[in-house]
Amino acid sequence: MFDALVDFDRAVRDGYDPRRFRVEYDSGDHLHPSDRGFARMGEVFDLDALRGGAPARL
Repeated sequence: MFDALVDFDRAVRDGYDPRRFRVEYDSGDHLHPSDRGFARMGEVFDLDALRGGAPARL
């Protein structure tokens, strides 16, 4: 069960052609993000989403 999701596609896609990466986020193969693309994906990810509200029980 998930409480949140991250839309990485929205973060790196081309606004004029949403089927493609923005040029600065494309590694060149049009399939994988570049280093800048991965950095952008990291910027939109909220680390607080990984923290649960209740302490873990073992």
